[in-house]
Amino acid sequence: KDSLPGRMDQSARPAGLREAGMLLSPRDTGLMVHAVGLENWQRTHRFCSRCGERTVIAAAGHIRRCPACGAEHYPRTDPAVIMGVTDDEDRLLLGRQVHWPEGRFSTLAGFVEPGESIEQAVRREVHEEVGITVGQVEYIASQPWPFPSSLMLGFMARATSTDIDVDGDEIHEARWFSREELRAAFESGEVLAPYGISIAARLIELWYGKPLPTRGHTG
Repeated sequence: KDSLPGRMDQSARPAGLREAGMLLSPRDTGLMVHAVGLENWQRTHRFCSRCGERTVIAAAGHIRRCPACGAEHYPRTDPAVIMGVTDDEDRLLLGRQVHWPEGRFSTLAGFVEPGESIEQAVRREVHEEVGITVGQVEYIASQPWPFPSSLMLGFMARATSTDIDVDGDEIHEARWFSREELRAAFESGEVLAPYGISIAARLIELWYGKPLPTRGHTG
């Protein structure tokens, strides 16, 4: 459907997945993410990639079958890596993408390319985006991220160099932060905290050692 059922009034309004997810239980957030992921796939994969015939829905929307050639098509999940990079001084590297507003910093991230391991993807993405070389890579956790069809694989990575050279295509600015510098930047509003449900927030908080401070509050 193109619209929500019922009436939108002062007590009900549209909300994005990042905002709505913060209001729901883990179970309901999982159900919502599942539904959004399926809807994204259904909307963009209506025709058979083998023969071009329009496919039909099966298995409650988890499969699309081609009535012409018999092919079955399944929802696509694109693996992506997201990493908290630290150096020998235990500073954290955060970057700002070119289309983000001033002050919006987060951990670096990127898609896994064909033929590479997820550890190789971490090292390649960091080097491509900010010119930093990475040695040790440690897996932390994953998070479904249906924007439109990703699975985010979270890591902590140790840098073996510290000189930043942003690519200018994806990353506009990158900085090393100590815990004190990041606390001050959050509290002053110079740096905007990431969404609480994001795996980026979890990685930053893992390094920070306690809940992240917000503007006007000590942490």
